[in-house]
Amino acid sequence: MSRRALKNVALAYLASHEDQEFTDLALQEYKTATNMTEQFTALASIAQNPVKIRDDVLADFYDKWQNDYLVVNKWFALQAVSDIPGNVENVQKLLSHPTFDLHNPNKVYSLIGGFCGLPVNFHAKDGFGYEFMGDIVLQLDKINPQVASRMVSAFSRWKRYDETRQKLAKAQLKKILSSNGLSKNVV
Repeated sequence: MSRRALKNVALAYLASHEDQEFTDLALQEYKTATNMTEQFTALASIAQNPVKIRDDVLADFYDKWQNDYLVVNKWFALQAVSDIPGNVENVQKLLSHPTFDLHNPNKVYSLIGGFCGLPVNFHAKDGFGYEFMGDIVLQLDKINPQVASRMVSAFSRWKRYDETRQKLAKAQLKKILSSNGLSKNVV
């Protein structure tokens, strides 16, 4: 187990260089994996980079594991926590994925919770991550106020960021608070 864990960490470090040789190595590991854990680890190495094969490998993994509810949740979370530039758009597209359901808290925690748990795209200087989360919180509040409450907590650290981000996050909080019919959970 220790050797496999070390191999997986090394693969992730190598693949983070966005060098074609290391991407090929991660792809080879993905293709030759003998179990889902090894395959998922190789997939994670590929998914963290904006390489050409990223979408194809993600689609292949989904095709293989689409009938396993927990694995699909991991697949959503993996994409949500990616540091690739513009990942907000990828997460937005996943909201329309046939197996994603905004009414399912586990799916929401995997995709939306994963996205807001990683600062790179959620706290992007353009504020798009905050705007996305503000809209999602308002949608969730009408579906499941408890889940919306948990998601709005992503804004709880807004004062720790620079002035630009503080203004953008605060604007979304104001938008949420000014919404008609907002549940007590979110307030």
